[in-house]
Amino acid sequence: MFKRISALLLAGAVTMTMAGCGGDGGSGGSADDGKITMGFSQVGAESGWRTANTKSVQDSAKSAGVDLKFSDAQQKQENQIKAIRSYIQQKVDVIAFSPVVESGWDTVLKEAQSAKIPVILTDRAVDSADTSLYKTFLGSDFVEEGRKAGTWLTEAFKDSKDPVNIVELQGTTGSAPANDRKAGFAEVIGADPKFKVIASQTGDFTRAKGKEVMEAFLKANPDIDVLYAHNDDMGLGAIEAIEGAGKVPGKDIKIITIDAVKDGMQALADGKISYIVECSPLLGPQLMDLAKKAVKGEQIPARVVTEETTFTQEQAKEALPSRQY
Repeated sequence: MFKRISALLLAGAVTMTMAGCGGDGGSGGSADDGKITMGFSQVGAESGWRTANTKSVQDSAKSAGVDLKFSDAQQKQENQIKAIRSYIQQKVDVIAFSPVVESGWDTVLKEAQSAKIPVILTDRAVDSADTSLYKTFLGSDFVEEGRKAGTWLTEAFKDSKDPVNIVELQGTTGSAPANDRKAGFAEVIGADPKFKVIASQTGDFTRAKGKEVMEAFLKANPDIDVLYAHNDDMGLGAIEAIEGAGKVPGKDIKIITIDAVKDGMQALADGKISYIVECSPLLGPQLMDLAKKAVKGEQIPARVVTEETTFTQEQAKEALPSRQY
């Protein structure tokens, strides 16, 4: 009888132990083995910058011992919302994402908040009035990037008495970088009426769209002095269109871009691009550090700005050999 009771107790203990190790019994990775599980929703793979950003996040997660669940939204907000809801259902420890656009996030972020899962915004912001819906925003100051682009332009043309005709290739409509880079640039050049933006249209941050829109700009406006592109990839596409029209990029049309990826830096070193404002995609290490602190309930800054610089042709030549992206 004693042996039978002991056997039953042992079987019950084994059953309880197995239940405790079950996949859906915990709330994220940290509840089981101390390992943080992060759900990360990326915008897409629309540019060299985005590819480098994805690699930085993936490599940093591996180095930091973070279990990363990764999703590519293919530049669609509905895909990101679906991914975030999936992460909530999986009970991850922390959610991070780069919002495709600024608006329309409150509902899903409230769902994450109700599930007590901290959210970190990376690279791009949201325009929610309720800042308690996310722990922090890690990324560049896009308005300042636009200001830097505008400042270089006003300096380059400070002695010109003639009107300066500018065309602008904007990023994805409604996205934080597109809105802010446009605003910062306009703020600086608006002080001098000779600077005129004669055409402005989205190129969706892609090389193909940048070429297509620049071709249309050139057909409609024969006297373009400057191209301001919200990222390198659109600027590189525009270079193809400019050369196709028989003009010399960097001479006939000055080109200002933002990002400083290798292809853009090479075009700058070659004199085809005139000036680049850096926007670093290497956010992974900072993201993992913030995620660990957020999961532990530690205080973290509401805004973490990445350090970045600008590049002229000579500076690009110096930086290229050791460029990481």
